[in-house]
Amino acid sequence: MSAPSPSSSAAPFLRRLLELLADDAPAEALGAVSSEARAAGVSAGELAEVEKAASTALRIRGALRQHRRRELQLTALFDTAGDLAASRDLDEVLKAIVRRARMLLGTDTAYLTLPDEEAGDTYMRVTDGSVSVVFQRLRLELGEGLGGLVAQTASPYATPDYGTDDRFRHTRDINAGVLAEGLVAILGVPLLLGSSRGGTGKVIGVLFAADRAPRVFSPDEVALLCSLAAHAAIAIDTARALADTRSALDELAGANAELAAANAAVREHSAAMRRAEESHDRLTDLVLRGRDVKEVAAAVAGLLDSPLTIHDPGGRPLAAVRPDGADFAVGSMDAGWLAETAEESRAGARAVHRDGRVICAVLAGQELLAGLVLHRRDRLDDSDRRLFERASVVTGLLLLIRRTVAETENRIRGELIGDLLSGAERDPAGLAERGRRLGIDLDRPHLVLVAEAGARERLASAAMRYLFGGDIHGVSAEHAGTVVLLVAYEEDGTGAREAARAAAAQLGRLVQAPVTVAATGPARGPRELAAACLEAARCLRAMRALGRTGEGACVDELGFLGVVLGDARDVDGFVAATLGPLLRYDERRGTHLVRTLAAYFGAGGSLIRAKDELHVHVNTVVQRLDRIQILLGRDWNDPDRALELQLALRLHALSGG
Repeated sequence: MSAPSPSSSAAPFLRRLLELLADDAPAEALGAVSSEARAAGVSAGELAEVEKAASTALRIRGALRQHRRRELQLTALFDTAGDLAASRDLDEVLKAIVRRARMLLGTDTAYLTLPDEEAGDTYMRVTDGSVSVVFQRLRLELGEGLGGLVAQTASPYATPDYGTDDRFRHTRDINAGVLAEGLVAILGVPLLLGSSRGGTGKVIGVLFAADRAPRVFSPDEVALLCSLAAHAAIAIDTARALADTRSALDELAGANAELAAANAAVREHSAAMRRAEESHDRLTDLVLRGRDVKEVAAAVAGLLDSPLTIHDPGGRPLAAVRPDGADFAVGSMDAGWLAETAEESRAGARAVHRDGRVICAVLAGQELLAGLVLHRRDRLDDSDRRLFERASVVTGLLLLIRRTVAETENRIRGELIGDLLSGAERDPAGLAERGRRLGIDLDRPHLVLVAEAGARERLASAAMRYLFGGDIHGVSAEHAGTVVLLVAYEEDGTGAREAARAAAAQLGRLVQAPVTVAATGPARGPRELAAACLEAARCLRAMRALGRTGEGACVDELGFLGVVLGDARDVDGFVAATLGPLLRYDERRGTHLVRTLAAYFGAGGSLIRAKDELHVHVNTVVQRLDRIQILLGRDWNDPDRALELQLALRLHALSGG
């Protein structure tokens, strides 16, 4: 058999990759295209292009699959909201809850337990995917098993292997039921009356998702099930309230005229419940249609006829809207005050009124996502308060979904940053093109920030929240034990020094530990950005050596170390910053202070040798040194300051000054 022709073209194989992507082919099929091209005798140069295209196709396939999973989750949430809004029968509501829980998490089974007030225990009300009659008829005493711990603490719990987990109170009946069903991994979250927040709220049930094989439930899955449980608790509470209202209306139907006032009160209560439910459906519809935080805030402000602001945990405003939908300017809120008030809201499982404002914490499990602040001095009535609290649940769901999407996008973009820092010289044009496809224009100016902290495992997540939570356009990625942030730079915007300090402060609050940040730039283009990252990394090492842990700085702030470490080598800037007062004084007055200072240092601090060098009287040298102290400050002759001054004098002389 003759050897394959080396002149075969790569085009058919590139078309083949596109066809496989369009057909959603498996990863193995995409990887096999490179082998087919090699067997066909494609030239080395074109074979490299085929291999690079295959690698890109695999990344695109992964991103598409992540987006499809997110779309399926959003569709399931939309269907859940529709079921809960349309159903008035409690049995239908509970079946919809359990079915959607199983669908959202993709587990083998899901089930819901409710307390039996008369018997003093809990029972299995609804199951989905269960095959064991023993399990379906299981009853649990209060405090037993994983569900008992969830109900007692009002917090979610998960176990990858229930049989070997000693955190829970195992009983013979529960173990027999779990064994009959074949369950291994179990996640349980509480249904809290009127709220999805943890704390002292009344637990009205527990929602479970379980697998028949070991499995570790991720924080996102726990938060997602918590959000569904919040909607479920609201729906159960609403169904019970409507049932109570209908029962009350039936009892009052034959009453005489003396009960007219009671009838009116019941109708008012029923109308308030319907208004709250319709408002919740309206807010949920905004979330599921992909609206942003501002539109949700505008809807709540209009419903409650009061200005409303939403603040992130650091106090920065995310939205500020008047009842007519118009924006208004608002400053940052004190983070300590917000955290204290949010904790009071979380502990009480309700909105709180303080200092002429109504505040409700927006939580995902125990994590504070934001704070809703309604600006009004009078207190809310019960129906408006419930509406406001439901708005916090919807806002939490929106922020959680947006953060999950942002994390996925940041991971995909972070791969580009990793390639940029490790191989900018190999294919800068290709990197720039990849950046444009991902929405990152590497040819526009960017600031490069390199951050490190002792709590390294929390820093990457904090960096993503820092970019996502503020008005900052950028991307982050882990690199060489640090986190690199690429932040878009505006000509009239924040410089490297201010960006470093702001990032160090905010990241430190998010990580709850000191974070050191070095910044440089602006830089543009793959090569410049890679070089800027190296310069920022050197600056970070210098800050560590200088003991400036937990601060933010740029190369320009490090004095002569900045001249030594920086790629720009801004000698003139260093000389002007160090000797500027003396140079300007000599220029205005025709004096020789710079020359006198150089002679003094050159004479080892000897006034006699300095006056001989300058050919003046020793008193003249003393008078000039007094003037230098006035211009430079009393510490001009301290060792560190003297070192910078001598280096600046030497550079000034070498530059012809």
